Amino acid sequence: MNIFVVNSGSSSIKYQLFKMPDEKPICSGLVERIGLENSMITHKVFAGGEEKKISATLDLPDHEAGLHEVARLLADPEIGVIKDPAEINAVGHRVVHGGESFASTTVINAEVKKEIQRLFSLAPLHNPANYLGIEVAEKIFTNATQVAVFDTAFHQTMPEHAYRYAIPQNFYHEMRIRAYGFHGTSHKYVTEQALQYLQNPQAKIITIHLGNGCSMAAVDAGKSVDTSMGFGPLSGLIMGTRSGDIDPSVIFHMVNQLGYDIEQVNTLLNKRSGMLGLTGFSDMRDIIKAMDEDNHNAALAYQMYAYRIRKYIGSYAAVLNGLDAIVFTAGVGENDVKIRQLICQEMDFLGITLDEEKNGIRSSNLREINQADARVKVLVIPTNEELEIVKQCYDLLLQ
Repeated sequence: MNIFVVNSGSSSIKYQLFKMPDEKPICSGLVERIGLENSMITHKVFAGGEEKKISATLDLPDHEAGLHEVARLLADPEIGVIKDPAEINAVGHRVVHGGESFASTTVINAEVKKEIQRLFSLAPLHNPANYLGIEVAEKIFTNATQVAVFDTAFHQTMPEHAYRYAIPQNFYHEMRIRAYGFHGTSHKYVTEQALQYLQNPQAKIITIHLGNGCSMAAVDAGKSVDTSMGFGPLSGLIMGTRSGDIDPSVIFHMVNQLGYDIEQVNTLLNKRSGMLGLTGFSDMRDIIKAMDEDNHNAALAYQMYAYRIRKYIGSYAAVLNGLDAIVFTAGVGENDVKIRQLICQEMDFLGITLDEEKNGIRSSNLREINQADARVKVLVIPTNEELEIVKQCYDLLLQ
């Protein structure tokens, strides 16, 4: 079964093609700067253990032009992996926000599309772009079943006392203001990998997704029971450009006393705060370099970043009433040796003790980095959201 995975952004399209049940992609790519000058496409084909890469700069005025170019490359006589776009059986779409309407992967029809549109206001930067990807894919891959995989779906198992806010009832019942959580596809993928590794389907796990966006989840027997992101992706951990948790009084002070309008505050907290606001850098590699040069602001930000994560580990251990494993994933979580060390130090009360030698080993595979006699496993598990999407599509279509 040929399943094409699409992650459509406001000016980009990430994609992978799988020939299921083989879980290794046969090609992947990225279309960038759609609608801008010098649009770019990078297309990779994997065959016979080798990778062939094509990069091109061309004029792509919109997403439809971008996806048409991708379809042309997929069926190219020389490097193509299919003969015709009609051979695509299904297209799996990453959709960021499913609200309370979607708790699982869903075949897209007119009603589903209408609901995704209704949720635009909850994810104005993401859902419109995701929806556009669906509309374009329907035109190009006319024989394919279109499937939506929602980032919020994994967290729909949270109990009401975890997802409700202490504001008047009508804000929830009429306007559905509550915590939804994000990065659910990543949290679900690494949870399943961890449960399989632990050989314990009832395990209590804390998953820690650290990239430019950061979030954590408390997972009990494979079900999310709490997560750090809430109504939107701003709350919780300190991130690349987002502040994470902040006293709402600060916002009122900015508006009422400092003269900021609400849009300026929104931009400040989402795009100019976090590690960028603290250090001038949003990329952790730049921050580590600055720390090595004795930059005080970088060292403080790094400590703040780890401290916030440690606080959440403690609170989620309480929520779970126990802890079997913590999982680090995503770009920073998988690759930053120092941040894992800083997070795990002085956590022996919870049974978390790191093996420094194991922590320093770099690998693209699942690995255990705790001390041999540690009560809690510390795992590094590379995330693979595209694989999780294709697996969910495949399972749904086999039903």
